[in-house]
Amino acid sequence: MRYDNNFLSQDKTAMQQHFHQAESTLKKGALYVVATPIGNLCDISLRALAVLKNADMIFAEDTRVTAKLLTAYGLHRPLFSIREHNERSVAEKIIQYIEDGKIIAQVSDAGTPAVCDPGAKLVAAVRNAGLPVYPISGACAAITALSAAGIESDDFYFAGFLPPKLNERQKRLAELNQQCCAVIVYETPHRISGCLKDIENMMANRKITLARELTKSFETFLCGTASELSAILSADKNQQKGEMVLIFHPVEKTQATDIPLEKILNAVIDLPTKQAAQIAAQITGLGKKELYEQLLKMKS
Repeated sequence: MRYDNNFLSQDKTAMQQHFHQAESTLKKGALYVVATPIGNLCDISLRALAVLKNADMIFAEDTRVTAKLLTAYGLHRPLFSIREHNERSVAEKIIQYIEDGKIIAQVSDAGTPAVCDPGAKLVAAVRNAGLPVYPISGACAAITALSAAGIESDDFYFAGFLPPKLNERQKRLAELNQQCCAVIVYETPHRISGCLKDIENMMANRKITLARELTKSFETFLCGTASELSAILSADKNQQKGEMVLIFHPVEKTQATDIPLEKILNAVIDLPTKQAAQIAAQITGLGKKELYEQLLKMKS
């Protein structure tokens, strides 16, 4: 790889200026919800580093994981644990710290806090106390996977982690199968085989993208039906390692009925628009968004 030393020198100066600018915008007496890398340590913003450098206290899901991130960037700040089981009780202390004018940062092990990670209870408590909360945007596994899946769709449904118990997972998958748009879920290595079997039984022909080890050295994207993905994972046990994102591709838009669309829309027009659009989408196979907009026009 060819390096331009002049560019690196100028870039370093520019980054320092932007970093100092980020520091200058920080406000005392506030909670900062900071997104951190999901794998590659380079995927962190200057604003995130500015907050972590200047925070009076950092509350982390696992202090050992966050300590590694801080060490990688030469940062040393007081670290405290906040997890799902103690989030409400710790929130009371954090509110007092913020009222005392402290800058508080909250991080999860990876990605954006409060998205399938602790954070929502803390944010709600701080906001209910009338105190400011500022999000510092960054990595999110669901959006990262979706951006590289090649799905041409304006809408998607994020369902978080699937239930670990078999019956609950099957029930949830049956519900998700009713969604015509792209559906994004998280899954773990020790449950992925059983999950794919359930998907095969309920939606055998639906196209799926499996994203694994996002932003890491062994990042992998696999695409196919549940049975095809199961065969790949069975043949290569390495493909069963690491955190995973599953994306169910949108149901193909096919006209599933000979009934005129206008007649269908007139039949459901007295229902709430969102519900009417969902029913019409199930009948016709058309997208809910375009049906929603058409119903709005008809109602107006």
